[in-house]
Amino acid sequence: MASSSSQNNNDAINLNVVPSAVPEVWHPYFLSSNGPVTVIDSVMLSGITATTVAAGLLTPEDGRVLAGRTNPQTINDSMTLTIQCVAFRLLKNNKKKVGELKEENKGLKNLVDSYANDLVARSIEQSKTTTELQKQYERLLVEVKELASRPIP
Repeated sequence: MASSSSQNNNDAINLNVVPSAVPEVWHPYFLSSNGPVTVIDSVMLSGITATTVAAGLLTPEDGRVLAGRTNPQTINDSMTLTIQCVAFRLLKNNKKKVGELKEENKGLKNLVDSYANDLVARSIEQSKTTTELQKQYERLLVEVKELASRPIP
């Protein structure tokens, strides 16, 4: 057990480790006081990064709104924006999926309606055939009775 927990500690990601190579720039237009935001910068660990990313994602009107806010408020706003963006994307994907399912349901309904109409037509045809057979049976019974009532020569 002890080796398992120490192995988990070795596999844990340390977000404070500084890489030896120069990190790749994430988006060149996200410029902070430290330079461009890189792929190893974290919105969760750095208020400067959070502010820079939030500022890069917002409109000028949003910038005016954010101008009077503190860094923690800006970080909270950034997180709220991120959640809203994810929720919007999920909603958009779900609406697309609902549309696809509605189209599939229309096709299935048309297929079921077609089968139902076919079954009704077959049922009507079988009913007519059954009625005809019943009439023929009754005629044959009459003939059999007539033949049975005749004397044998």
